[in-house]
Amino acid sequence: MMAFGLIALIAGAASALMFASIVSGALISLVLFYLAPLPLMVASIGWGPLCASLGGIAAAIGLGALFGLPYCIAFAVTVALPAWWLGHLVLLSRRVGPVAPAADAEPTSEPELEWYPVGRILLWIAGFATLTTIAALLTLGTDAETITGTLQRGLMRLLRATDPQTSGEAGQFVDALVRIAPAAATIVAMMTLTLNLWLSAKVTATSGRLRRPWPVMRTAELPPMTLVALCIALAFCFTGGLLAIVAQITTAALMMGYALTGFAVLHTLTLALKSRTFWLGSTYAVVVVFGWPVIAMVILGLADAVFGFRERFLRSRQPPPLPTP
Repeated sequence: MMAFGLIALIAGAASALMFASIVSGALISLVLFYLAPLPLMVASIGWGPLCASLGGIAAAIGLGALFGLPYCIAFAVTVALPAWWLGHLVLLSRRVGPVAPAADAEPTSEPELEWYPVGRILLWIAGFATLTTIAALLTLGTDAETITGTLQRGLMRLLRATDPQTSGEAGQFVDALVRIAPAAATIVAMMTLTLNLWLSAKVTATSGRLRRPWPVMRTAELPPMTLVALCIALAFCFTGGLLAIVAQITTAALMMGYALTGFAVLHTLTLALKSRTFWLGSTYAVVVVFGWPVIAMVILGLADAVFGFRERFLRSRQPPPLPTP
């Protein structure tokens, strides 16, 4: 029990230090800030959600005592809560196969377990990315005008600090940045949470503490109602005020979810290619370098959700049924 508590405290302290490093202003602190959920996620997956919750509570209290209540709340919402809940979902399972009956003694076989689907975990990640981005924007103001005004002033100060002779044309550039800032922040939050969860699962699998089989990532798919939610969020994007900003954030998160399922579709459709590694590597390299080709992955993920490309492809690869005698 003492070792369990020590692991929780170490994970919480590591996450808190990585989260608090952002106050230094160093460039490396930004990387540490985005990786802050990683120690708690490793604790959650390797030692259970209770370990992550104890470490997260201790870390939040420590940050609150040192830096004030806003840091405590920000850490709890953006780091501790996603780490605890996503780690819980990774280990969540249910019995789908009956235990083999035994008359005298012990059962002869283990029950078959169905683990929480990767696609639903991806939807939860999108939800947390939406929540953290909205929470961050609400610290700037409680209405759209205040939020956009604060963002504009902050970006203008940043531009003038780098170039004191900033011209009036920079105002148009700042206005464009302000419009895309909520969606961009959501995409960053979505990708960093996904990366943290993947890394934490890899760490626990390498150490032998992962208590579930590694999932087949190319089968990941979002629940069908996600497409309905995306259409509703897109419709609200054309309204105004704070509702439109929230809709844009939700749309960006769900589209990134479909982009990740688009990569899963690509991994499935290239199974028959001899040069599969080359094409997959080239695709990832192009997306990482240029960024905008991820739109193609969004389209591929949406098309698979509507037309079922993976299901048709896998059905076509199945061997023909054996002839009946």
